Amino acid sequence: MYFIVRVTASQEKITADVLQNKISKNNNDIYSLVMPYGMRGYLIIEGASEIAVRDLILNEPHVKGMLPKPLEEAELDKMLAARQTAQEISVNDVVEFFTGPFKGYKAKVIKIDSSKDEITVELMEVAVPIPVTTKANMAKIIQKAAQ
Repeated sequence: MYFIVRVTASQEKITADVLQNKISKNNNDIYSLVMPYGMRGYLIIEGASEIAVRDLILNEPHVKGMLPKPLEEAELDKMLAARQTAQEISVNDVVEFFTGPFKGYKAKVIKIDSSKDEITVELMEVAVPIPVTTKANMAKIIQKAAQ
């Protein structure tokens, strides 16, 4: 059974490390611990039962609680697959912002920081092109770079 555990945002890695150490020491009925990319403030724990997961997270720092209903494997697969289908933006692609302060603007990608999921772009329809760094999920590709 899979359970979603709420944790303090930006503390997912620390909390996962603490829980992983606890799992290895206590040999609980916990099978896996997943820190899904793009899901801030959540961990997914696979355990034999709800009681085993609750025992694991009890009195742990940064743990806010657990969602009451366990996930089915099909639901989990769908959640994780949706995160994997993120578009692959490349250098020199032309993107258009669909949200945020640059909504509607077109820009050329000049740098990609995949570890932070950020892109640096030069806005195309402005008098002076200034590099702007923003989250990659705020833009969509409208023209791929020539290969």
